[in-house]
Amino acid sequence: MSVSQDERLMARALDEARRGRPSPNPHVGAVVASPAGEVLAVGHHARAGDAHAEVAAIQAAPRTEGQVLYVTMTPCNHHGRTPPCTDAVIAAGFAKVVVGATDPAPHVPGAVEKLRAAGIEVVTEVLSGECRALIADFEKHITTGLPHVTLKAAVTLDGRMAARTGDSKWITGLEARTEAHRMRDRADAVLVGVGTVLADDPQLNVRHVEGRDPIRVVLDAGLRTPADAKILGQGGATWILHGPGAPAERRAALAEAGAELLELPAVEGAVALDAALKALGEREVVRLLVEGGPTVHHALLSGGFADRVAVFVAPRILGDSRAPSFASADVPRATMAEAWGLERVRSRPLGVDILIEGELPAREER
Repeated sequence: MSVSQDERLMARALDEARRGRPSPNPHVGAVVASPAGEVLAVGHHARAGDAHAEVAAIQAAPRTEGQVLYVTMTPCNHHGRTPPCTDAVIAAGFAKVVVGATDPAPHVPGAVEKLRAAGIEVVTEVLSGECRALIADFEKHITTGLPHVTLKAAVTLDGRMAARTGDSKWITGLEARTEAHRMRDRADAVLVGVGTVLADDPQLNVRHVEGRDPIRVVLDAGLRTPADAKILGQGGATWILHGPGAPAERRAALAEAGAELLELPAVEGAVALDAALKALGEREVVRLLVEGGPTVHHALLSGGFADRVAVFVAPRILGDSRAPSFASADVPRATMAEAWGLERVRSRPLGVDILIEGELPAREER
């Protein structure tokens, strides 16, 4: 199937959109092109408070009068941290605007109608699936108040995340581990259960690539995290979510070590996940990367809170049924029909390892 000019230029806008770090805003990219399809300028929303993608592209373009604007999401139509992009688009004199995804929760609806009323031809829903996938994290946060949750793990061919001794260094090779650090760089926060802290003493920072460290979050109802844990000794923010019964002396010790403590309701000795995710969403955590362990993964899957899975599979076989798997619980699913299935599955090699990614169905569809 041939690719139309609009699709080709929207794909270019998508590439540009992925460059930003705009959280809690969405990733948006824009292209200014001539009617014949020559790219004149590109722009993306770099970070919250900076110019939106459309304005960045307009500012970079040698000319805009009579040209075509491609944008991956409907231009905003309200005054927020920046003025309405619809006003800038109209003032630039574009003859045509091509839109990918519709804004899932516009503060002021009517952007497309406003552009058309100004005499601009508007085409919508070009590569809408790809454009909407790019803002899935923003869409969930803006419509539910909860972060978009990705479950990430490295496993052997028989699905084990570590040996029964707890040893997991290293299941995958350097290329896969480098990609895992890119995921951390793109996340607002990375979350683990206290069991992972006790077993692995992880740093949860970004090392193999240039980037910025995410907020480190630990689910730890009883505050068992050691005060000398690596997550507390390297600067940056570490939030420990605990239950109301956590001992006062542990609270004092961890606060002195630099942790920010958030008391939340507990259910059967564990921090309530709905309350935890709500608290993170209220703190503008939009993109949450969960790195285990198996109990946390299973709880998020069972509760319908997980949105995406990213699993690095290594060509190793541990051969131990007692070693921890990707997701485990005392009462597992009994049949294959009950297994969680992924949609829009992608896979790609990273050295000798394979990264498999996919989305979980929307909660009401599960």
